[in-house]
Amino acid sequence: MGYTPVETIALILVVAVVIKLVVLFIKPKSWMNFATKLWSNPSLTRVILLVLSAIVFYYLIQEITIVQILAIMAFVSLLIGIGFTNNIKSLISIYKKQKKKGNLLKEYWLLILIWIFLLAWGAKELFF
Repeated sequence: MGYTPVETIALILVVAVVIKLVVLFIKPKSWMNFATKLWSNPSLTRVILLVLSAIVFYYLIQEITIVQILAIMAFVSLLIGIGFTNNIKSLISIYKKQKKKGNLLKEYWLLILIWIFLLAWGAKELFF
């Protein structure tokens, strides 16, 4: 049986998370070594994640609406928020340092534009 692109994306996520959890339970240090290498070049990682996000979004929008995607994003954001609560003091400290430097918009302009685009599209679908 063949999978749709969205089912393939879900399958990749399931397999990746299972592998991550197994490695974390068996050899947490090896997972940290992998993660450190993965994030060692933030610029390259950012580009790769942006490209993968665009590919996943392209396939999602073929099967579900932007409103459904935004609802899923709300759910995932809440889950991520739960994870952030463990390190909130560190995150607030980082935010304050970035704010003092005055470079929040400079550092996050692309992400902000993506969110504005998605929210405007969602609002258009909901209200017009």
